[in-house]
Amino acid sequence: MDKEIHKDYKSRINEVFNYIDKNLDADLSLHTIANIALFSPYHFHRVFKYITNETLRTYVTRRRIEKSALELIHRNSEITEISTKYGFNDLSSFTRAFKKYYGASPTEFRRQNPNKFSKIRQIDSKNGQDYPNSEKYICIINNLKKWIEMNAKIEIKETPQFNLAGVTHIGINGVENSFEKLIKWANSKHLFKDPEAKLGRLFYDSIKVTQPDKVRMSIFLITNEPFNVEGEINKLTINKGKCIVGRFEIAPHDFEKSWTGLFIWMNENGYKKSIENPFEIYHNDYREHPENKFIVDLYIPIE
Repeated sequence: MDKEIHKDYKSRINEVFNYIDKNLDADLSLHTIANIALFSPYHFHRVFKYITNETLRTYVTRRRIEKSALELIHRNSEITEISTKYGFNDLSSFTRAFKKYYGASPTEFRRQNPNKFSKIRQIDSKNGQDYPNSEKYICIINNLKKWIEMNAKIEIKETPQFNLAGVTHIGINGVENSFEKLIKWANSKHLFKDPEAKLGRLFYDSIKVTQPDKVRMSIFLITNEPFNVEGEINKLTINKGKCIVGRFEIAPHDFEKSWTGLFIWMNENGYKKSIENPFEIYHNDYREHPENKFIVDLYIPIE
């Protein structure tokens, strides 16, 4: 596929991602979404699958179920309310689709330890590893709480609106390529002359409920300098609001532990996650750190 056309396609698919996220309760048929992307349905089907490795129908169903799962974990909404909110015609169709995806009904999912149903745990179990029993699980949680106390400075902050230039990335592998792509573009536009410019990552999915190769994120640059959207670069906004902010100085392999620990801290201290997406902002180039560590703030938006 021609490189420039490919960039234009990715830009249009970004619009589709945003539309789907905001309209999970609406008509998301192939015809409707193809019109938004300015493609014929046939051509859109091919382009969408090329970029996401999923059909539109599979993607939409997965997003609806995974968003439902996160709501079951983080909020006390009624299951019927969740079913309607995420576009299911009735409770029985929601329960059937949910159980097919996670192997448990929404009620069972909420009642049991949600970590048992994470995609990582499912993959581990297929490799012959057992889920931790309750005693081991409590031990893991306690160790994470201690680790967070020792390695994080946590505050509750009112954060401003952030205006971003971003690149969409799907999957947890190859993230460095998207960073390099964004940095190369930003350098060509002299955007790093802004003293407030910082790199970061915005997460639309959680590995608690999404397979690692399906996790969607935006690699972004915070900048006050004006810029034009072009190719794969798109404009993003993180809304102002209240956040739990954890400052860490960590090695690359400690990010998952840090995020998990920060969410545990949120629950232990009685906070509830809002509908906004979590994100991270970097304060250094880890390659210039004497121990190759990131100085990074992790943000969990809360109600």
